[in-house]
Amino acid sequence: MELINALNWRYATKKMNGQTVPQDKVNTILEAAHLAPTSSGLQPFEIIVVTNAELKEKIKPIAFEQTQITDCSHLLIFAAWDNYTPERINEVFTRTTTERGVPADSMDDYKNRLISRFGSRTAEQNFAHAARQAYIGFGIALAAAAELKVDATPMEGFDNAALDELLNLKEKGLRSVTLLPLGYRDAENDWLVNLKKVRTPKARFITEIK
Repeated sequence: MELINALNWRYATKKMNGQTVPQDKVNTILEAAHLAPTSSGLQPFEIIVVTNAELKEKIKPIAFEQTQITDCSHLLIFAAWDNYTPERINEVFTRTTTERGVPADSMDDYKNRLISRFGSRTAEQNFAHAARQAYIGFGIALAAAAELKVDATPMEGFDNAALDELLNLKEKGLRSVTLLPLGYRDAENDWLVNLKKVRTPKARFITEIK
C-alpha cells in the first residue's frame, strides 16, 4: 500500500522550485535503478547525473526549453549501449563469475549464445533492446523517487542526437534514451499539481485469462 500511495502522490511535475534534493535520497534512487533487473543481467545502460548549472543551461534548449531541466536539483540521463559487442558481454560475465567465485568458464555456453544472438542483429536492433532495459531502471527510479517524496518528470521530449553530441556519448558507446529531473514541485506555479490523476479503467487495462 505504501508504494501505491506514493504512486498516487507522484505526477509528472511541470514546475520545480530549485530546492536541492538531499544526496542520500538521490543515492537511494540511483541504487534502486542500479538494482533493476535487465535481460541476462547485462545492465546495458548507464546513468549520467548532472548538477552543474551551466551544463543544465546548455541542455535546456536541447530539451525544448522545459524549465525542469534548470529548476531541478539533479538531472538523471539514462543512456543505453549503442550496441552489444563480444567485449561488453565478456566483461559482464567475467565480473559475474569472479564475484560469485565460480570457474571462469562455467557460464561460457550461455555467454556464447548471447554473443551469437546479438551478433546476428543490427546495431540499431541491439540499441533498441538496450534502451528497453534502460526503461526498466528508469521506471524503478521513478517509483523510488515517489516513495521518498521526491518529485520527478519523465522526459522523452529532447533532441537525443544533440544531447549525445554535447555529452560526447558516441565516444563512450552510449546513446541517450530518457531524462529524469529530480527536485521538488512549485505548487503555486504548477498547473498540473492539483488536477486529478486519470488512468484507463482497470476493466479495460487488465485482461485476466483463467
